[in-house]
Amino acid sequence: MKVVALISGGKDSCYNMMHCVANGHQIVALANLKPQSKSGKDELDSFLYQTVGHDAIEYYAECINLPLYRAEIMGSSLVQDADYQQTLGDETEDLYQLLKQVKEELPDIQAVSVGAILSNYQRVRVENICNRLGLTSLTYLWRRNQKELLGEMINAGINAIIIKVAAIGLKPSHLGKSIEQLYPYLCDLNEKYDVNICGEGGEYETFTLDCPLFVKRLVVEETETIVHSDDAFAAVAYLRLKRLIVKEKQANEITSNPIIMIPSWKDDIEDLMTSAEQSVRYLSFIGTFIIPYLMKEYLFL
Repeated sequence: MKVVALISGGKDSCYNMMHCVANGHQIVALANLKPQSKSGKDELDSFLYQTVGHDAIEYYAECINLPLYRAEIMGSSLVQDADYQQTLGDETEDLYQLLKQVKEELPDIQAVSVGAILSNYQRVRVENICNRLGLTSLTYLWRRNQKELLGEMINAGINAIIIKVAAIGLKPSHLGKSIEQLYPYLCDLNEKYDVNICGEGGEYETFTLDCPLFVKRLVVEETETIVHSDDAFAAVAYLRLKRLIVKEKQANEITSNPIIMIPSWKDDIEDLMTSAEQSVRYLSFIGTFIIPYLMKEYLFL
């Protein structure tokens, strides 16, 4: 299927794109929501969008050589229930309008790449939008084991740095460090304080500088650390990416078919089959075994 990828700049959206390509899909466009320019804010109090690092998203169109569609977040989190119904003024509708625009301009698009791992809030809202637009939600990272998943991202060649910290044990000094550098420490924090290894719930945010799908990579030249809360146990701070440069990559660093780890079928099947299409495919697969068995046992006695 032809796919538009929702990107935040973070590791999860990039790795889900890699899964899409590895599963035979074609990424044809990128989509991103950003804060209103007049607000002057780097970060919004949003349950749905990562906005830290939004100023650097513009580089992604050049890095991955795909069109980038962007729109401003006009709404807010009006509906905070587990379920979601179309609500005027909710931030979800901003994503609906953006994907509607993408589909109008690129009518061959059939699916949306989504890097959700644990947030039902995000998954339900994206699936609501996809159902309204006749699109399929591709969420290959959904409910994965986080320690295993982050290790896979690193081994798959994702170079992402920490650009926000908001969890016990994470400090402003960790900003700018790569997920590879902090992987052992994040695993340790998980064991001691149950910190989400992949940063779910906004415990930390990342920005991807390079991955195998990029034809060019990003290099950070200048940053500024913004501290919201200098709490000794759980500081809240983020990195403002003030200047980046785009660098060419060698041909052997670029791949249109990334090598990634495909989860084992021993994992909980409900965690892997998240979209309606995937669920139907699974039931059809099971049916090829169950139906002949039932026919033999009960119809031909």
